[in-house]
Amino acid sequence: MMYSRLNTLLLLLLTVTLTACGFHARGGESLPAELKNVYLEGGTPALRDQMLLQLRTAHAQLVSRENASMVITLFDEQFRRRGVSLSERGKTNEYELIYQVEYELSTPKNVVLLPRQPLEIRRDYYNDQQAILARDNEENVLRAEMTQQVIRTLLNQVRFTLAKSEK
Repeated sequence: MMYSRLNTLLLLLLTVTLTACGFHARGGESLPAELKNVYLEGGTPALRDQMLLQLRTAHAQLVSRENASMVITLFDEQFRRRGVSLSERGKTNEYELIYQVEYELSTPKNVVLLPRQPLEIRRDYYNDQQAILARDNEENVLRAEMTQQVIRTLLNQVRFTLAKSEK
């Protein structure tokens, strides 16, 4: 019984300490009211799915253009892979993944709030010639992480733009 109360007290103390320092779980930050109902134009299904997941985590949603308070338009989304280093046999030892997307922020009435902005994420990974399945899996995992990072960066830039425009 004594240990139960002590554990409860420690858990309460830890919770208060973490919230007091401004800690938020990744993706758990709240969005401004203007981003609670977003219409997303363009983008691949993978990017749209990740955007939907990020918005749901922040208690927001993707809606139709008529019901949106903000429109995010995505342009020229592309993944590229380029060799960075070669082995003695001329095979690629290391690749660089490059994920590029451009976006624009506007109102449903086509008033541009943030003109077309580029976003680029780069990652390197080792190309193990002996483990082909692991190599392909690693690239897929990196692509998914890069997509998540692009969305977090995009939402942070939009959040900053909206905060700046209110001042």
